[in-house]
Amino acid sequence: MALSQPVSTPAAFPASSSPVSRHQSFVAFDYGLKRVGVACGNTLLGTARPLKTLTQEGDQRFVAIQALLREWRPDALVVGVPYHPDGAPHDNTRRAQRFARQLQGRFGLPVHEVDERYTTTEALSAGARDADAAAAALILEQFLRGLPPRDEPSASAASTAPTMSAGHDHAAT
Repeated sequence: MALSQPVSTPAAFPASSSPVSRHQSFVAFDYGLKRVGVACGNTLLGTARPLKTLTQEGDQRFVAIQALLREWRPDALVVGVPYHPDGAPHDNTRRAQRFARQLQGRFGLPVHEVDERYTTTEALSAGARDADAAAAALILEQFLRGLPPRDEPSASAASTAPTMSAGHDHAAT
């Protein structure tokens, strides 16, 4: 599964940066018409954890997202974009890409798109209780694995850092 280019690359998260010089946090989304799974993670641990699934629609969905962004204060956002198994786009591909553009426009944060094929299936097969949020965590972990190498944290920073765990796909949405 390949990472695509970010929707935008504001100075706060330049595309030309080589290894990540500071630890960054992210909020990821597993977009669906009826539900949006949400996860958070960071480059310190390179892991993600499911947060919740949003069921609001229209502007209320963005109000709920804004509250999460205020709480978690991410450096950037990640959106899973589904494709057919052969890599061809479909209607949900375009919807997820539109959602990514809306997030960037509304919140002014960099938004990265990630190929999210099979994340919901993987989350369900792992027994996730909230498959959409678990899929968002899988999407974010995939994104984090694709980042360039970063400076290693000191032993003391690693021992005091909070731990995060993973999470799901979008076929069920």
